[in-house]
Amino acid sequence: MFWENGRRSENVEDRRGISMPGGIAGGGLGVVVIAVIAMFLGIDPRLILQDAGQGQVSSGQHHAVAVDPAQDRLKDFVSVVLADTEDTWGEIFQHGGVRYERPKLVLFTGAVRSACGLAQSSVGPFYCPGDHKVYIDLDFYRLLEKRFGAPGEFAKAYVLAHEVGHHVQNLLGISGKVHAAMERSSQARANQLSVRQELQADCYAGIWANHANRSRHILQAGDMEAGLNAAAAIGDDRLQLQARGYVAPESFTHGSSAQRVQWFRRGLESGELSACDTFKAGHA
Repeated sequence: MFWENGRRSENVEDRRGISMPGGIAGGGLGVVVIAVIAMFLGIDPRLILQDAGQGQVSSGQHHAVAVDPAQDRLKDFVSVVLADTEDTWGEIFQHGGVRYERPKLVLFTGAVRSACGLAQSSVGPFYCPGDHKVYIDLDFYRLLEKRFGAPGEFAKAYVLAHEVGHHVQNLLGISGKVHAAMERSSQARANQLSVRQELQADCYAGIWANHANRSRHILQAGDMEAGLNAAAAIGDDRLQLQARGYVAPESFTHGSSAQRVQWFRRGLESGELSACDTFKAGHA
């Protein structure tokens, strides 16, 4: 992936090295366990956000923890990818006569406080609609490569572009409608709506890649395959199979590997918002 000469975003908030009260210092491969358990139980890991008063607070003080110097290049990388999403969605919104509000990207270590509550690294990257910020512990990218078998820079870019896709859904009013519908629905129906929302974010990530490559020629040979592999690696069916040896489709919250690949590819090939209506009957 060609990115080194790209613009760096000014909307990166670096909180790495600050350990939150009740949080986990440092992260590591073990944090994936909670996220996988949550997924196969049918819980959206992004929603495992504890209110500050509900966490197991061991100290009222924040304290510094070591930051892996190997993350410096990753920090630079995500800053460029974020800037590229800003340019892409800024152009798309402008063509629709609307101004695009750029989200903030918060980098953290172990745990972080957001407008959605206190979240640990185990929830994985997430978007909080309450403060319009994307949160990521950069150690997740090591998990993506080592645990989920999805290496490559474009795979990493896909993850961030997916979370920015949730920001786009929020700006377009989609997230609010889905949340309201989920509150009125049975658990099975709420899971289906969650899947459709996640698949649309995958499709939006594909739209970003389409526009970025046409405008700035970011893709190298093998990049598209890396992105599709990342989408497949974090499908609910694959995660459930890894965690408990069988698959329960009724508990999916993000979509199967095949669905995630399908919708990411659809956005990648079309580059059009109209191609990403996962809420139409039969589309998911």
